[in-house]
Amino acid sequence: MASSTNSITVENVDAAYGAVRVLENVSLKVASGETVVLLGTNGNGKSTLMKCVMGMVRPRQGSIRAEIDGETHDLVGKTTEQIVDLGIALVPEGRRLFPRQTVEENLLLGASRRHARAHIKTNRDFCFEVFPRLAERKSQLAGSMSGGEQQMLALARALMLNPRILLIDEPSVGLAPVLVSRTIDAIKQLKEHYQLTVLMAEQNFTQAIRIADRGYVIVHGKIAFEGGSAEELNNNDLIREFYLGLEASN
Repeated sequence: MASSTNSITVENVDAAYGAVRVLENVSLKVASGETVVLLGTNGNGKSTLMKCVMGMVRPRQGSIRAEIDGETHDLVGKTTEQIVDLGIALVPEGRRLFPRQTVEENLLLGASRRHARAHIKTNRDFCFEVFPRLAERKSQLAGSMSGGEQQMLALARALMLNPRILLIDEPSVGLAPVLVSRTIDAIKQLKEHYQLTVLMAEQNFTQAIRIADRGYVIVHGKIAFEGGSAEELNNNDLIREFYLGLEASN
């Protein structure tokens, strides 16, 4: 379990796909033990920022640093494999499971990090405790499960890495409202059990705010608002307009 400082600091990051600029001067911080939500509708750069942190997209400028167990690492220029090996795990949008492998095989494939191998049984048992459906279906092919069950498996697979920092990209996408609520509750339970630092990209404001300590709103690739608390986010005009369907107060 994590006990030292584990944080992420993103400073002045620009990123683009070819000539199309996606992120502009983005800065954010996730302090040790926090759950921070990155709010934004589709196409505003949430997933790209996650990919920059994970080494899948290289920023054109800016810095991304992670403090893991009290030691600072510059992530820009590192491979995704190196970043995962530090203890940073991503639950990607769309789950990205191995559909022709069973639930159990997907979980074991998740434990690829050297530091995770000694904890395979403990982590798997806890995942089955949090997600009893996965225990019931451990021999079932991942591709034949429902969207909600696949999201549970994607979360559990990330936890098999024994991470310090967990990035979660759009956990509510494609799920029925009752399953979104259960998924968000499970993220909170996993975070508390493993003492994780969590950055969650999400467009379902109402659900995300239930577990977020604070958050940022990203609009057209720029940070448009930083809320220092869940209450500040709840009372922000941008959020009232974009997420709650209310007109901004004058």
